[in-house]
This record gives sequence, structure tokens and C-alpha cells, in this order.
Amino acid sequence: MEIERLMRKAEELAREYGIKYYEVRIAEINATHLEMQNSHLEEFSSNIEIGIGVRAFCGAWGFSSANDMRRAEKAIETAMKIAKLMKGNSKVYLDDPTKDRAEIKAKKAFVDVDLEEKLELVKTVDRLLMDDKIVNRKITYGDGLKWQFYFNSLGSEIETIIPRIRLSFSATAKKGNDMQSYWEIFGGTGGWEIIENTDLEHWTTFVKEKAKSLLNAQLPPSGEFDVIMDPELAGVFIHEALGHASEGDAIKNGESILEGKLGEKIAVEELTVVDDPTLEGKFGSYIYDDEGIKARRVEIIKNGFLNEYLLDRETAAYLNMEPNGHGRAQSYNYQPLVRMSNTYIEPRDWSFEEMLSEVKRGLYLIGDKGGEVDIANGTFMFGAKEGYLIENGEIKAHIRDVALSGKILDVLRNIRAIGKDLKIEFPGYCGKGQWVPVDDGGPHVLTRALVGGLL
Repeated sequence: MEIERLMRKAEELAREYGIKYYEVRIAEINATHLEMQNSHLEEFSSNIEIGIGVRAFCGAWGFSSANDMRRAEKAIETAMKIAKLMKGNSKVYLDDPTKDRAEIKAKKAFVDVDLEEKLELVKTVDRLLMDDKIVNRKITYGDGLKWQFYFNSLGSEIETIIPRIRLSFSATAKKGNDMQSYWEIFGGTGGWEIIENTDLEHWTTFVKEKAKSLLNAQLPPSGEFDVIMDPELAGVFIHEALGHASEGDAIKNGESILEGKLGEKIAVEELTVVDDPTLEGKFGSYIYDDEGIKARRVEIIKNGFLNEYLLDRETAAYLNMEPNGHGRAQSYNYQPLVRMSNTYIEPRDWSFEEMLSEVKRGLYLIGDKGGEVDIANGTFMFGAKEGYLIENGEIKAHIRDVALSGKILDVLRNIRAIGKDLKIEFPGYCGKGQWVPVDDGGPHVLTRALVGGLL
């Protein structure tokens, strides 16, 4: 068998080059991608890609990859040569060998769905988004079935199969020179059933009406206000502002406000923040990370205290801890980095109506429109898709082009209420030099932050 031959060859080369640790990922990805804009099909591809990625460690990492398995041995040898030449003094966590075969199963495999049906899906969404006031429609569909075999010098042999599927669509409305957009995204680890369970007529109508209503919305006030974040905005806030700050490489490199704060109270007692790759069906879920470590739930903040960092093998060894399954790579041709999976705020017991009644003058902000965060200085700014003014506990005027900003730890300490309506259904990709699938969310959260127009 080819893999067994490569395993023997890797052992032989490791002895020859004096390599202390190595790991090999062989992956096959079967993926389809479609993009349509205003009824014009801009991309339609269906590909099968096979490749190998090799990391070797000898005080520092050497890495090599190949998209042609005839060059697999050369990739193994090259990674080991680089590791030998690097001459670093870092450490890596070494565990007991793991042998397993694990699969996230789809109810209806998308690889068995005809390409014609996937094209018809995109055309259907395009038709449903048509409207006199909608000047731009964009639909993106993607699926990917990833088979991976991982082995390392400790004797681990792990075979995994993960299916992922995602559908997004947006509409842009125009009135005079003013244009406003809205969008929704659906997806997860699973099969075509995720598409079949999405009410396309409801959500395309929702997106169109939101885009049109934003044309008549007001610009936001500016200043410090009580703010209720909806589950989507709460999720992106906790992913960007806190999740990245808890990643082990940021801690190791002294780039995070959370460095040295393990065990300290950094938020209100009611706040617990979790990153959990084991959640069923979520877009950021997986069974083993790309370092052969079993995925597990991590409570980053537990009852207000900084409880755990997200760790890979190297940052775990640096901190004298155990890795917790957060070493992820975009694909076989990338090295694993410390990454999030499904990050969310645990629910408490407030209803949205109770939360609303607490606000005399504030804002209700909905959805994620991107932004930026500085985890070294602890500041952030995120745009919301839309919002509403709140006066004396009642929702008033619709607002748009609104941004939320502040200091991360201040916002965590200013939380006054956490809702009971948890949602983790906002599939996306997190960029950190590489892109990996993630999900995030939370319940409604009432806090205090700076609000202003979107820059």
C-alpha cells in the first residue's frame, strides 16, 4: 500500500537526518464551487485535489508539500532537510500514539447530487432575489468533502472524513445615488440536507426587504450607549475581540492583552465563553485537528475568569500545558496554526424583552459587517448590518451604517445581561494568513460601548 510505503520511508529518512518529530497529512478534497451575479454565472467548478503536507521538527519546523503524490517522498525529505538546517531551540508537545478512523456523516451526500441540481439551486435563488429596486444579486454555493490520513513519528495513524457545505446570497437596493446591501449565509458540516432544510423563499424575501428598508434608515448617533448585540454580532465580537487574543501563538509572541492573565477575573461573573469543535453540524466542527490531537471543548472564560488558552503542540509545550486540538491548516499545503472553531457565549436567563426594558436610551445592533481588532492594545471596531434606536425600553427608529467600538475588557466588564436565546449558525471563514471554516454566535447581550458611523 502507498501509505504504508511512505510511513516506512519517513522513518528511514528521520533516522538519516536525525529528526526528533515529524507528521504527515495526505488529503483528498472533492469540491464544487458556483458563483452567480445578476443571472450571470461567474464561476462553476468541480475539482478533485490530492496532496501531501509534511512537517518535521528539530528545534524548529521544516515544512514541504506536493500536489503530486509521485513527489511525496521528496516532500518528506525536503521538510526534514529544512528542519535540520533551521537549528532552533523550541519545544513540541509529544503525546501517546492515537489510531482512529472518524467521520462526520451527511444524511444526503452532496457528492451524489447532480451538478445540474446545484446549478438549478443557484438559478432559483437568483430568480427569488429579483425585484425592481434590487440592482445587484449575488449567490455563492460551495461544498467540499475532505478525506485525510495523518501519521506522525509517535505512531499515530488517523483517518478522517469531513463534509462541509455553504450557501450565501446578497441583494443591493438602490434609490437615487444611495445603495444598501443585505445578506444571509447558511451552512455546516453535513450534506445536501442543509440546503433542503433552508427556506429559500422566506430568506430571499427577508434579504430583499432588509436591503430596501435600509434605504430609508437613519444614520446613527455617536457616543457611549447601552447596546444590545444580537446573537450574530455578539458572536463576531467574541470571535474577533476575545478568541484571537486567546490563541496560543499570540500569547507566546507577547502580542495579546491576555498574556499572563490565566486565572484572573477579566469579565462579569455571568460570562462564559467557549470554543467547541465538537458541536454537531456546525461549520467550524472537526474531529481531530491537523496535528493529530482530538478536538475538545475549551472554556476560554469561565464565570468571568480567564480559564484556558487555545493551544497547538508548540504553544502547549512553551506554556507547559497540553494541546487542546486547535492546530488547524487551510489545506495540506499549509502548516497548522492555532485557530478557533465554533466560538460562542454561553446563554443565561434573560429574555430579550427583559433586556430591552433595562435600556432607557441605547441601541439594538444586528448582524456583522466586518471590522478590525488590535489584540495587543485591546481595542476593536465592528460594523453592524443594521440597528434600531431604543428609547425607554421600546424599539424606535431604524438605523444603518453603524459601528461599535471600544476596549475589549471594558466591554466584557460592562455586560449587564446575557440572554437565553443561543444561536450558533453564522458559518464563515477566519483569515490569519490562511482561511479556515468557523462558526460563532451567542445569545443577545446587553453591554455598554462606543457607537458611531461606519468608517
